[in-house]
Amino acid sequence: MTYRSPEHLRHEIQSILDFYYPRSIDQEYGGYINQLLDDGTVFDRMTKHLVGTCRFVYIYSLGYLTFGDERYRDAAKHGLDFLRNVHRQPDGGYAWILQGRVVEDGTRFCYGHAFVLLAAAGAVKAGIDGAADYAREVYDLLEERFWDAEAQLYVDEIAAGDWSAVSPYRGQNCNMHMCEAMLAAYEATKDERFLDRAALLAKRICKDLADLSDGVVWEHYKTDWSHDWDYNKDDPKHLFKPYGYLPGHFTEWTKLLVILNRYRPEDWHIERAKHLFDVALAKSWDDVHGGMNYSYAPDGEILDTDRYHWVFSETFGGAALLALATGDDAYWQCYDKVWAYADKHFVDHSYGGWYRLLDRDGRKYSNQKSPPSKTDYHPLAACFEVIEALRLADHH
Repeated sequence: MTYRSPEHLRHEIQSILDFYYPRSIDQEYGGYINQLLDDGTVFDRMTKHLVGTCRFVYIYSLGYLTFGDERYRDAAKHGLDFLRNVHRQPDGGYAWILQGRVVEDGTRFCYGHAFVLLAAAGAVKAGIDGAADYAREVYDLLEERFWDAEAQLYVDEIAAGDWSAVSPYRGQNCNMHMCEAMLAAYEATKDERFLDRAALLAKRICKDLADLSDGVVWEHYKTDWSHDWDYNKDDPKHLFKPYGYLPGHFTEWTKLLVILNRYRPEDWHIERAKHLFDVALAKSWDDVHGGMNYSYAPDGEILDTDRYHWVFSETFGGAALLALATGDDAYWQCYDKVWAYADKHFVDHSYGGWYRLLDRDGRKYSNQKSPPSKTDYHPLAACFEVIEALRLADHH
């Protein structure tokens, strides 16, 4: 069975779902249990991360779409209820971290709200009642609170309880995930508003801003959207906002640009998708140790040699979609190479799921398979997108 076969990809989706279901379903507090060790043991049942809640809704929705198993739709609905009734606060915003049902960190992160929209989109695709109206409601919240009409991009962070307390930081990452969510919402609802916004975000980040940095995407910006070349310079390992160029985000944008091009073709989409992908692999692939380094500085120096599961997920996804869009077999070969590394080092063939983080020799740092917010959304969603792309290619 080759890595390129839908059977392999479905097997991987099932293996991930088998690890999380049903042990992630929290019957006591609602929502999900985010924190699991490699063997599935719960190491923290109380922390509820907004991104984790949303990603679980999404992967269970995709699980239902893949296998038609009602248990997964029920699991998605279970989380959607928690999202709407517990994460959502009286001002309409969503709390970042809860302990049980109590808010621990109420900061309104655009990144988290992007995943709220993605969860809603997944729920629409899975046929959950009321989800389409919910997706439009989330769009309206984003429009009112996070959208900067002048910059044509979303702001990053707003303090809890005061929608006017907007952080001066601007970032591409939340806008990238917003593009992903808008594409998914368009696929789910066929509402052109979502596609319009996805196309605009892609153009602003991958063309307008990337053209100012050699055609690749820098992570951090000042309030006026000028490049901030020093942000977190002393913190290349920051979980959400590390310093440097992230090849994994290049390949994630590759995937999104190819999907966008499906619905609204423009000459620059595939051209820029290829450029982002080619640079990512050229800069990050380690011929000595195998695998992809995580980040590099503007001068090309490698900053972080760790291997992150999500980078490999997005890269095999981007490779397959590019291969199908361009007919260039080199991208399939890259896909196979990335999958072979992931299969050997990230996939837990005993318990299911993927390890999160390895050193450059492929050794894991801890036995925490699923810390808050991980949920294996990256590998599962990437498998799903490749299956979908193969299906569409067969129809042409």
